[in-house]
Amino acid sequence: MVIESAPKSTLRLLGIFDVISQAPDGLTLAKLSLLLESPKSSLLNLLRPLVAQDYLSYGNGVYTLGPRAFSLASGILAARKQPLLIRGFAQELAAATRETVIVAVRDVSADLAAYVDVIESPQLVRYSVPAGVTRPLYCSAAGRLLLAFQPEDWREAYFERVDLKPLTAHTVTKVSELRTIIAEIRRTGIAYSSNEAVEGAAGVAAPVRDAEGTVVAALLVAAPAIRAEQNFSHLRQEVIRAAARASQALGHREAEAVA
Repeated sequence: MVIESAPKSTLRLLGIFDVISQAPDGLTLAKLSLLLESPKSSLLNLLRPLVAQDYLSYGNGVYTLGPRAFSLASGILAARKQPLLIRGFAQELAAATRETVIVAVRDVSADLAAYVDVIESPQLVRYSVPAGVTRPLYCSAAGRLLLAFQPEDWREAYFERVDLKPLTAHTVTKVSELRTIIAEIRRTGIAYSSNEAVEGAAGVAAPVRDAEGTVVAALLVAAPAIRAEQNFSHLRQEVIRAAARASQALGHREAEAVA
């Protein structure tokens, strides 16, 4: 099997960040040229836009990492920590409800909600699904929750392109009805779906937000529909509490009320 090598400019770009990150006092163009074995003229073509976009800073003849580089690094580290941090609260939620708990994220390439972590209920009759399963955004509780908190222009484009196929006899298949449901989710911060994605199953989902307030995941309690309806108030209360605690762990702080 032949694997094509990355373009030289891409490798040089990564090399620039690599060597500068190891030089707290920065590096001159001459030193960068030496370390990367690259002509100064070629490096300048890469360095100038990086400085202009604040990925690098330039002063006193040396290049250092810029504010956007640090922001990018922080985001990468946060993304690596998110699943582990959220799982702890998902486990607590599972213990409090004795129902199956799922962490779902949006699959940006397929307009789906992806179940990235699953903690199954210990009960004999339970909702059972493996991690890695996907559900449509328009009919599952986690999917609707994630859909509701996307940017408005993206959401409107989704409404235009989605084919609302009925997965059960109860699936909402009219965009006008879906808009009403999404508006209610945005108002309440809670999504509920029963017998729409899977016959006989229901779910209650709440948003997990990061430090910027962005919804990065949906925390979902899934159960047999009859039991979910009977225990809805309890499930709703527990999923709201768990999602809020997970959000706090990711650095989110609720806005203080203005007197």
